[in-house]
Amino acid sequence: MTRMNIHVGTTDQPLDAAAALEFCAAPGHGAVDLFIGRVRDFNQGKPVLGVSYDLHEALCRNVFRELAEETVAQWGSDTRLWLTHRHGRLDVGEASVIAAASSPHRDEAFRACRQLVEQMKHRAPIWKQEHYTDGDSEWVQGHALCSHG
Repeated sequence: MTRMNIHVGTTDQPLDAAAALEFCAAPGHGAVDLFIGRVRDFNQGKPVLGVSYDLHEALCRNVFRELAEETVAQWGSDTRLWLTHRHGRLDVGEASVIAAASSPHRDEAFRACRQLVEQMKHRAPIWKQEHYTDGDSEWVQGHALCSHG
């Protein structure tokens, strides 16, 4: 889903950082901040083989759009934002999320990108299952829709 200054999406295909940077390019913007979240090889004291992400696509895109609109309202109407999250099984090192923000100045770009990522982690309907080298797997807590013990 794309509007003039906001692009949000979900996909089961590899993510493209160059596309995010190109979308955020604007003649008056002197700053672009790019965040790439990648699957790491060790978490919660266990070696990780990969991660499976499950998400509700339509709801996720709606939440992403809402987050992006809130971010633009806070950091300026000329802020450009990109947010995409991958779903399905990903191996260590693969990108799971790309967020980018551009603005005339670096402070706004940094803050807008961080706000987008942090709010996504808390509000988007995305579930993460880690797969470990010992053959075990576990749904990882930390998202708003997970129960915390």
